[in-house]
Amino acid sequence: MNFLRSALFALIFYSWTVVAVLVSFPVSLLGTEALRRWAHGWARVHRICAAWLLGIRTRPEGVVPDGATLVAIKHQSMYETLEVILMLKEPAIVLKRELTEIPFWGWVVRRYGVIPVDRSGGAAALRRMMKAAAAAVAEGRPIVIFPEGTRVPPGEQPPLQPGFAGLYRSLKLSVVPVALDSGRLWPRHRFIKRPGIVTMRFAPPLPPGLPRDEIEPAVHAAINALERST
Repeated sequence: MNFLRSALFALIFYSWTVVAVLVSFPVSLLGTEALRRWAHGWARVHRICAAWLLGIRTRPEGVVPDGATLVAIKHQSMYETLEVILMLKEPAIVLKRELTEIPFWGWVVRRYGVIPVDRSGGAAALRRMMKAAAAAVAEGRPIVIFPEGTRVPPGEQPPLQPGFAGLYRSLKLSVVPVALDSGRLWPRHRFIKRPGIVTMRFAPPLPPGLPRDEIEPAVHAAINALERST
């Protein structure tokens, strides 16, 4: 049954995604805000398909932040990358540069206003990332970063990537860590998903200006809080 549900989800959602990407080109002519509203609609279809076809829903805990803040999220599946578009207001998501170079799709996400990161690009790439992040903050948008750098299976707790500390120091924003357990239901590199509830736990904000040896352990512990409790 889970295979059939997963196959139906893939057929419907990814077919819709192709249509959404193609339609986003004429939508973008109406301006950035129109494109962001369209992206919000795309993410809402994902939420509906996940709920009704896969039986996966979100249970938020804590206070969801509003406005310009740095939101550091545990990353276990594709699920949370779309959920945050709905839970936060027009978030600027830090993405691997390679994702912004995918034909058609890359053009859309760049117009939406993501923050590309090139881990092999050195100081120049870091400056470009900081500039894009500062522009998003000037718009009052939250900055979403997956500080461990990639999707990890449940139970794994890799160290934070250096880009997090750089953004935190440069932007001088408070940080809201987010723990989640999506990997239990939506495993990385697995086609079959299982029904259930994904908990997204928003921890209390951490203030700006903390030294690196304080902020990194605090964020690492908070985003992995559900790992220790399961």
